Amino acid sequence: MTVDQTLRAVADPTRRSVLQLIEQGELPAGEIARHFPQMSRPAVSQHLRVLVDAGLLVVRSDGKKRLYRLRPGGLDEAAQVFQSVWATRLARLRLVAEEEERRA
Repeated sequence: MTVDQTLRAVADPTRRSVLQLIEQGELPAGEIARHFPQMSRPAVSQHLRVLVDAGLLVVRSDGKKRLYRLRPGGLDEAAQVFQSVWATRLARLRLVAEEEERRA
């Protein structure tokens, strides 16, 4: 899994909704699908597969059920990218503000 996979996975609003739904705890695929009545079960399964492949969800079997839960740390690499960009931007802003202050 790569940061690119993670970002592509969370770029889709349906997948973000799935992540928010599962945030409360492990859920079976059928329960997840019930939250998306406008979508076919195969379509929901495809979204779940993308999230698993991106390392955002973990799946386990319990009899005939497939249970999905958030993978701890699944968003960490992507978050680090954003934190790095944000830190760089804040540092630049500080330099500009200090320069303006010196001019005043």
